Amino acid sequence: MIFDFDGTLSLLRRNWQDVMIPMMVDVLEATRTSETRDQLSEHVEEFVMRLNGRQTIYQMIRLAEEVSLRGGRPLEPLEYKQQYHDLLWRQVGQRVEAVRSGRVPQDEMTVPGSRPLLSELCRLGLPLYLASGTDVEYVRDEVDVLGLAGFFGPRIHGALADYKKFSKATIIAKIIEDTGVSGRNILGFGDGYVEIEEIKRVGGLAVGVASNEETREGINDWKRNRLVRAGADLIIGDFRHREQLLETIGGA
Repeated sequence: MIFDFDGTLSLLRRNWQDVMIPMMVDVLEATRTSETRDQLSEHVEEFVMRLNGRQTIYQMIRLAEEVSLRGGRPLEPLEYKQQYHDLLWRQVGQRVEAVRSGRVPQDEMTVPGSRPLLSELCRLGLPLYLASGTDVEYVRDEVDVLGLAGFFGPRIHGALADYKKFSKATIIAKIIEDTGVSGRNILGFGDGYVEIEEIKRVGGLAVGVASNEETREGINDWKRNRLVRAGADLIIGDFRHREQLLETIGGA
């Protein structure tokens, strides 16, 4: 069983796209393209969210390509990634420290019902894997800050400096190798295209988590529509109704 992290279990990085997309639009505007800011925003949003779930570096590689297409001279993708991280960390760093210090409860920064569901899955003896496109050192720290590390043990994976050595597809292949189960017995939860598509690629059951990261209530229709297009078998907004969820996926 494999979980995405940001937006699926964690809300520490909520609204990351509201940082990444404007940053990229600023970069593309600097090429003096004839496109309007609205046109650029629509285009950037499409490829950013299409790549959601892969390592962040892939979104930055695409940004560099878009700059070149407009006649500009792009920075290295790693430089764009650092710029983005610096901007994002102004928000995320404050949230992490607020939870670490106890000023904000852990559960306030998790998708509702996450902890009870993970507890129940562990009680059932199911090995849980976590795979995130965020850099692995941040993933491990944030999983720990939220008090979720014990559910996953050493099975926490994230982006590596050598980005070609990590992908959600390789983690799924590792699960199949480690457990001996077939692909159709793999169950995955995520709020992005990539994890849904990779789970379906091996014949597994993909649960799309269309979480509303702002209100922590209900389903985000924008996420839902994209997850359905990616091939999700089931859409949920959170994990509050875990008994019904477990009954549903158990009979699938």
